[in-house]
Amino acid sequence: MNTTYFNITTDFDGNVPKVTLPNPEFLQYLGEEKFRALVSRHYDLLVESSIKHLFPTHERALAAAKSHSADFFIQIMGGPEYYKKNRGEPLMRKRHMPFKIDMAARIVWLQCYQIALNELENVPAQYLQSYWDYLEKFSLWMINS
Repeated sequence: MNTTYFNITTDFDGNVPKVTLPNPEFLQYLGEEKFRALVSRHYDLLVESSIKHLFPTHERALAAAKSHSADFFIQIMGGPEYYKKNRGEPLMRKRHMPFKIDMAARIVWLQCYQIALNELENVPAQYLQSYWDYLEKFSLWMINS
């Protein structure tokens, strides 16, 4: 897969777009273990990025953040409701309010996902694109600065 398929929108007027959930077949194709590895890889890239200050540095806290994130994405793709069971309703905008997230931070977050997604092998392009399209729009909801 080539990152040119993973376009990042930078035009944002403050009106959050309608978000279409990713194709649940992406999770089914990867399986939960590989999907969790994808999320973990994304976080490993984030803690080495210019927005590392937004993420936990302590090993245990970072592992928890990875798990919470994977639980959320697994749930939105039709998998088990781990997130809801362990953390309650997602309310992701509210949960991210304490952190200053601007367009530049969003772009770095997405660029780290570009890398992680491109490292996956033999995944049908339509699954990757569906997940990317979700991430790209969902991430606009997190901008708060």
